[in-house]
Amino acid sequence: MRTLRLLRRRRALLNCAPISQDHLTDRSMRAAVPREDGSDEFLNQQNFDRALAEVVRLVPIPPESAEWFSEKDAIRAPRWTWRKIVLNPAVLAISIALLVIAGVFAFHLVGQLNDFPGSATARKLLTVAGSTRSVMLDPVSAEAGTLSDLFFMKHGLEHYDVPDEFADFQTIGCRVFDDDESQRIAQIWVGEKRMQFFLFPAERDSKTGAVLTFPGWRYVHQEGWVGAVTEHNGVCFMAVLRGREKDLEPYLSGPKQ
Repeated sequence: MRTLRLLRRRRALLNCAPISQDHLTDRSMRAAVPREDGSDEFLNQQNFDRALAEVVRLVPIPPESAEWFSEKDAIRAPRWTWRKIVLNPAVLAISIALLVIAGVFAFHLVGQLNDFPGSATARKLLTVAGSTRSVMLDPVSAEAGTLSDLFFMKHGLEHYDVPDEFADFQTIGCRVFDDDESQRIAQIWVGEKRMQFFLFPAERDSKTGAVLTFPGWRYVHQEGWVGAVTEHNGVCFMAVLRGREKDLEPYLSGPKQ
C-alpha cells in the first residue's frame, strides 16, 4: 500500500514537472524526474508541455492587459545577501550555540593543560576550605612548622611537613580527617590572612605505585579560592586563601605555574 502511494505521488510530480530541469527547486521533484527521464511516457509528457508552451508564447497579449505583466511590478524572489544571512535568527542562534560550545571546550582544554598530579584532590580541598570554620579545628597555638611531629606521633603521618615558606606562621587550630577516597588529610588554620594549609598524599602511578612528582608551585582555583600546591617526599602541601594568585605570590619561592 505504501509503495502504491509513493508511485502515485511520483506520477503527480512528473505530471507537473518543469520543462527545463534547471528549475527543479523541490527536492522530491529532483528525486522523481531522474528516475523517469528517458522513458517514453515522460518524454511524451515533456514534448506536449513544450508544444503547449510555444503556443502560449504565440498568443498576443492585449494592450490593456500588458500592464498587468510589467517588468517593474513583477514579483521577484528576494536576494540573499551576507548581511541577511548573518542576521537571520536561525543563523544567529546556531552561531551563538557554536560559540558557547567552543568556549566550554576551550575552558576545559585550558584547565587540563594546567592540571598536575593531585590537582583534583586540591580542588576538592578548596571546597572544604570554603566550608570550614576555625571552631571546627582543635585549638593549637604553635608555629606551623612544629606540627609535623604532632601529625606523626598522634596520627602516624610521615612527611606531613610544612614548607619553610610557611613554617613560622602562628597557628590557630588543626585537625586530621579522611576524605571521600579515604586519604588522610591534615588541615591547619593560621592567623596570617586567615590562611589555611592542607597536607595530603601525592598522586601515584596506578601500575608502579611511584609518586608522580612535579616541580615548584602550582595554582588551583575554585569558587573565589586559590591554592598554591607543592610536593615533597610523597606528600603535597597546599596553602589556601580567599582571593587571587597575587595574594599568595609574596609567600612563595621557586618557580610558580
